[in-house]
Amino acid sequence: MKTKERDYFQALYEVATVINASLDMTTVLEEVVKSVVDAMGLKASSIRLLDSRRRCLMMGAASGLSKGYLRKGPVVIKESGLDQKALKGEMIWIKDAQTDPNFQYGAGAKAEGIKSVLVVPLKLGKTVIGVLRVYADKVREFSQDECRFLEAVASLSAIAIENSRYHELLKKDFDLLIAHKYRIDDN
Repeated sequence: MKTKERDYFQALYEVATVINASLDMTTVLEEVVKSVVDAMGLKASSIRLLDSRRRCLMMGAASGLSKGYLRKGPVVIKESGLDQKALKGEMIWIKDAQTDPNFQYGAGAKAEGIKSVLVVPLKLGKTVIGVLRVYADKVREFSQDECRFLEAVASLSAIAIENSRYHELLKKDFDLLIAHKYRIDDN
């Protein structure tokens, strides 16, 4: 068990390092999902973010999923009992996504070879902004250490998303300020 704990600690360290190294949301999220797959020996992982209307979860990044599976479209929250629960802040485990009625794309899971799914909310304080999903190609129960690892990764990811959004807003404000300054200087 100690070897596995060290792997999670190392993976968490790597996630934190990636988050600290970039303010580009796409780059950070892609590295996060790759790190999760590698650390846990999973088939795949993804991060989905709430759209502005809070009606759909849009793909932020994925690792280990086929292009066909990714093209299935957004997750419509009102059609996904799984995500309705996750967006209330709950971690949700699905034993078999291929047959569970709460999983919106059961046929897609079967075609992709996905069995168990664990969904962890991305929370900023009490506000959920998306979900981290992990996918196993066989029925898998997740240990308490694995769940804690994923909660930590989800928390770091939420912070990275917020930092990236603030950075983009600051860049826009700065660009507007510079443009305004040049207009004043020209007059």
